[in-house]
Amino acid sequence: MSAPAAKAAAPVAILLAGGLARRMGGGDKALRPLAGRPLLQWVIERARPQVARMALNANGDPTRFAAFALPVISDPIADNPGPLAGVLAGLEWARAAAPEATHVLSIATDTPFFPADLADALAAALARAPSPIACAASRGRLHPVFALWPVALAADLRRALEAGTRKVDEWTARHGIAVAHFDDPGGDPFFNINTEADLVLAERRLAVSHA
Repeated sequence: MSAPAAKAAAPVAILLAGGLARRMGGGDKALRPLAGRPLLQWVIERARPQVARMALNANGDPTRFAAFALPVISDPIADNPGPLAGVLAGLEWARAAAPEATHVLSIATDTPFFPADLADALAAALARAPSPIACAASRGRLHPVFALWPVALAADLRRALEAGTRKVDEWTARHGIAVAHFDDPGGDPFFNINTEADLVLAERRLAVSHA
């Protein structure tokens, strides 16, 4: 497959930054510096080769993310209902802005070491199983915000959220998931930054990987 054809077949991505970052004192966790650059920049650079295009899910004034030159999509359901609202934001954005896309890849913006082959591995998991959704796993644990979602389920997800569903696994259980397993001897690829101590650990991990 040629490079242009491969890019056309790639999913689009929604980068999830809609959380409240309570354990870091609030604010935009994605804008916190990691090795001198915003955490979001690390995530964008890791995602860009894997997808055709991407948007950022974040609430509030979108101009604070202007430097990243991405569409900023707020939660379509009020009162911070959690990551499923960010997934819905991505599905509805893709349906309107990228009608050629059949799937949306969701990526958390506090996880700078996620696999460089995330999109391909999730697509392969879908091809092996009769499930409409593919989810990442590592070290015996599922990571439901790293998943490949069919745009065709957007309306179903909106109905579920409007009916009060908030847990990702509650909704995905209705449809079934394929699982892509990842292993990295250098550390969990889905290590996420929730605290100041996690930022320190991430700095050390980067130092080792670039040594």
